Amino acid sequence: MSAGSERVSPTAYATGYLWYRHGLSDAALVTEQGRRLDRAFRVFIAGTRMLSGISLDALMLARHKGIDAILANAIEDGSVSQVIEIAAGLSARGWRMRQRFGDRLHYIETDLPAMARTKREMLQRAGCLGPQHQVLELDALADTGPASLAAIAGKLDPAQGTAIITEGLMNYLAPAQADAVWRRIATTLRGFTHGLYLADVYFRDQHRSTAMLAFGGMLQVFVRGRMHVHFRDADQAVARMQRCGFDTARVHRTRDIPQTRALATTAGADRVSVLAATT
Repeated sequence: MSAGSERVSPTAYATGYLWYRHGLSDAALVTEQGRRLDRAFRVFIAGTRMLSGISLDALMLARHKGIDAILANAIEDGSVSQVIEIAAGLSARGWRMRQRFGDRLHYIETDLPAMARTKREMLQRAGCLGPQHQVLELDALADTGPASLAAIAGKLDPAQGTAIITEGLMNYLAPAQADAVWRRIATTLRGFTHGLYLADVYFRDQHRSTAMLAFGGMLQVFVRGRMHVHFRDADQAVARMQRCGFDTARVHRTRDIPQTRALATTAGADRVSVLAATT
């Protein structure tokens, strides 16, 4: 997670193409690396489904669409008009939300230097960037400095409601690192009239089966690193968010979000939820 990293993770390319393959992105964000890695990714997905019965495609689509749905609701009801997405990778969420809401929304996508530079160049070529849509470097583990969350948030209007998103990030962080990031996010959001934090979330109580243990082991091999499941259950997630400085927290099951209800009937999509915490 160091801001000095200059290597784009292969999973960022593969995930970017997965969004495109499922109609959630644009050809402007397609890379040859992503196209190539997606072939291997699909073999991996097929293997995990055969061995565990769990669809990684369904899980990732459910988390992505679930976060989209809750964010869109907050923008539509006027409680959010600014967004910072941490570790945005090659997700087209910023592009899609800006197309949908126009100048009602200021969207800042962030990532480590190599990924931020790559995405900024791609979106510039597509003519998508401007004062209301930016791609900036951010190190989620930094307390201070130009690449810190505080510095990025300082570019926004404190009188407007603001959302911070961390999709697909927190499970790469060890517990102490994760708590530090959550505290940093809560502190940052307190600087705005309304703060909303959105993330995908998983529970150990749902990962005790042989199928889920096999799935988790194979996923760690693919991403080449350890994955951390931070919460036992929804109650523990809510309590931990409050200890980290949020006023309220709620876990939205994918089966309870209209936009992901159909997906949640597939094994995998039923194992991810959306965490929404507010300040």
